Amino acid sequence: MSQHARSESHATPQGAASPTQPSASNIKRWRQYLADERAEAAVYRDLAQNRDGEERAILLALAEAEGRHEAHWLALLGDHADKPKRASARSQFLGFLARHFGSVFVLALAQRAEGRSPYAKDPNATPAMAADEQIHEEVVRGLATRGRNRLAGTFRAAVFGANDGLVSNLSLVMGMAASGVASSVVLLSGIAGLLAGAMSMGAGEFISVRSQRELLAATRPTQITLAAAPQLDLENNELLLVYLARGMSREAAEHRVAERTGQLSCDCDPSLSLQPELADEEDQHEAVGTAWGAALSSFCFFASGAIVPILPFLFGLTGVTALMVAGALVGLALLATGAAVGLLSGTSPLTRGLRQLAIGLGAAAITYLLGLLFGTVMG
Repeated sequence: MSQHARSESHATPQGAASPTQPSASNIKRWRQYLADERAEAAVYRDLAQNRDGEERAILLALAEAEGRHEAHWLALLGDHADKPKRASARSQFLGFLARHFGSVFVLALAQRAEGRSPYAKDPNATPAMAADEQIHEEVVRGLATRGRNRLAGTFRAAVFGANDGLVSNLSLVMGMAASGVASSVVLLSGIAGLLAGAMSMGAGEFISVRSQRELLAATRPTQITLAAAPQLDLENNELLLVYLARGMSREAAEHRVAERTGQLSCDCDPSLSLQPELADEEDQHEAVGTAWGAALSSFCFFASGAIVPILPFLFGLTGVTALMVAGALVGLALLATGAAVGLLSGTSPLTRGLRQLAIGLGAAAITYLLGLLFGTVMG
């Protein structure tokens, strides 16, 4: 065990009569901490099994750090450690996901768990342990960022498509129902809204992503400077303008021109010697995904969202009952999609879910009132 681990293990708890006679409340709390530390270490080891290289080493290092924290609570508990406590429901759920899925959702949940560590306010945890948990949150955030970037384009289209389908078709169904038309007309309107919206979302997402990728491609440097450099007029060399336009300093631009035209004969600052113009690696934070992937995701997820409001009508419900069931189903779906976004972003799933719910049902309520108004005027 390292010196750091030994110092943690033999820390005397503050607020207890003595390290060998802890209070019942302390014993209960320390056992919970011990169980959670063991569960978190197991999560990181399970995740490491599906990784390799540097990422695997990072996860195993995190597991080792949780082991040091475990040793601290074992030392405080002493003989009272004989009766292990079950890990919290959150830690058990995290372990289940890590063993069976190992997805970015697990890292996002782990990030949130590390950020909510109680050690900073617990008098029996050492300052080093509290600092460890803060650093662990940043480490896990970095690991989760890689997965989030890979999901960025398609996930954005999927979430947007599902929510748009839920809200727009619920609004359509409620607006039509409020106007006083027959339930069969409401159902047909909902089906039409599903098909039209899904096609529109898929086509729009395809065009949007393709256009964005073309725009990004148009900004990348080409190899024309390598081909044209030998034929340039050295007295009126416009190659300098190319590099100045790319944001280089004049010194660096002049040095690059000298390299390209074969005029470089001095022993200049080596830091000014840049690599040949290669296409810059796409910024992962601006990843847009593929056009077909985004279009297919938008189509499928819009359709999966848009079918929810018409399910009661498909199963024969009518009138206010159908609308209430549709609203309840859409509400649950909005909570679920909001929670998923919250989990992936490392924020509160409940807060994000309630935000989605308020926006979606608010839009549907406004449409329902407009439908009532339209029905009254037309009637």
